[in-house]
Amino acid sequence: MEQNNELSARQSLDLITETLNRSRKEITRVNGKYFILWGILMTVFSLVVCYFWRISGKAQWNILWFAMPLVGYPFVYHMSKKDEKLPSNMVTKIIKGIWTLYGIFACSMATVCMVIASTFTETSSMGVTPALVLLFGIAESISGIVLKNWFIIIGGWIIGIGGVIIYYLSGVNAEQMLIFAFAGIILALTGVIVKRQNN
Repeated sequence: MEQNNELSARQSLDLITETLNRSRKEITRVNGKYFILWGILMTVFSLVVCYFWRISGKAQWNILWFAMPLVGYPFVYHMSKKDEKLPSNMVTKIIKGIWTLYGIFACSMATVCMVIASTFTETSSMGVTPALVLLFGIAESISGIVLKNWFIIIGGWIIGIGGVIIYYLSGVNAEQMLIFAFAGIILALTGVIVKRQNN
């Protein structure tokens, strides 16, 4: 009887593990297209902000970043209607939590820095860009750890570390927006890789 219970417990754990692994694979496959979408949007928005900042000389064009979710979420809504219903489990909740937390941090940091920059002109270049790109890279890498996908982990590392290096090489001017173009391209490429990997 005790041996049967032990076998039953082991079988239950194996079933849970197999279900979570299947769920991770499906979530990774579906998220590939969202990585591509947000990567393209990030690249386009960074180029637009960089262009207007360069011709006007005003960093206030960064306000356009707040429009990116307004453009992106209708696409996400439309794309998600075509998806099979993803299982609601620990993995999906953790991934959602990671990116929600990143969004809250990014919007809060950007807002605080804009308020401080507009109040104290001597602090107009506060270096929020490398912090945002580093946080973005960390969020992607943590997502890769949860999904057990090395391509996502490495993509996040390249975005975070590469973005910070590009920032310090480009200086504090409109060209720093190209960091987000770089991040967007890496994110989109990661999406292409994981979609192909899981099809």
